[in-house]
Amino acid sequence: MDALISPRRRTLLQALGAAALVSGCGDPRGTAIAPTLEFRGPTMGSSYTVKIAGARLGAAGEGAARDAVHGALEAVDALMSAHRADSELSRFNARLSQAPQALSADTFAVFALARQVSAATDGAFDVTVAPAVDAWGFGPGRRERLVDAAETAALEARVGWRMLALDVQARSVAKARGDLRADLSGIAKGYGVDRAALALDALGIADYMVEAGGEIRTRGRNAEGRPWQIAIERPDALPQRPHFVVPLAGQSMATSGDYRIYFERDGRRYCHEIDPATRAPIRNGLASVSVVAADCAYADAMATALIVLGADRGLALAEERGIAAHFILREPDGRFGERQTSAFAALGGHRVA
Repeated sequence: MDALISPRRRTLLQALGAAALVSGCGDPRGTAIAPTLEFRGPTMGSSYTVKIAGARLGAAGEGAARDAVHGALEAVDALMSAHRADSELSRFNARLSQAPQALSADTFAVFALARQVSAATDGAFDVTVAPAVDAWGFGPGRRERLVDAAETAALEARVGWRMLALDVQARSVAKARGDLRADLSGIAKGYGVDRAALALDALGIADYMVEAGGEIRTRGRNAEGRPWQIAIERPDALPQRPHFVVPLAGQSMATSGDYRIYFERDGRRYCHEIDPATRAPIRNGLASVSVVAADCAYADAMATALIVLGADRGLALAEERGIAAHFILREPDGRFGERQTSAFAALGGHRVA
């Protein structure tokens, strides 16, 4: 079993092949299509893992698959990383002009999808939250600190997704104020996974799982001929272990959690999930939210939005929109509760822990 860890959300997703842990899960009539080619590498401040089932690609084909995945992920990182001073995002953030800024097709597509999710969630997902992320110390440099009420109030003027104006024809984005900055960390990694998956599609590869920093996209079947068995981590577990397993074939999954990137002061936890409405870390009792969707970028952004909204509002919105979402709640007695939408229940997953 492979443990796949995201340094941004720090959620653990485990891609399970034949482990006894998930026996009986998936399609029991599946026909094995082994062997499996597996390779990995660094990306976006984290790492990626690829599994290709039934792979008989030969040395040239394997090299092409490696190059395609690495190239797709590197291209997205070069465009959208807040940690690279030469990235397109960093140049966008540094420019103080309110004039429209032309962007690459990929970066503009991510801004457009971000706006779509922002509108659908009443701003619970908002890429302009960057100043608040940095204020709390969760941005580049990672210098965690407490932010007082006066400072969070002052940040309100610089946070708001409606202050970005998108022009589809010109493929440009304009800021309502020059000091507006964007943080694409809640969507870019998922987009990178999508681009890597499409690169494998272009090579004619039919059965694979691509994971980068904990965000996953699948196609076809695993080496056993079953849907890929993807597990959501049990929050706070040491050693890390799966909590819930869901079979995926041709779908993506992303998880947002409060239990990996955080700091504590006076017994209180401050996690990296920032509510754009308060410009402060969430405090709504949710430990994690996982979203399954066709595209990983959408799942990535929506998981962030739902954990910000909280269990009640998040579940209601996800149910209303037919989103497959799984919520893990922190109960007062220290145990974990679970809630899920009907679309997620229909996937046929099961609890492990």
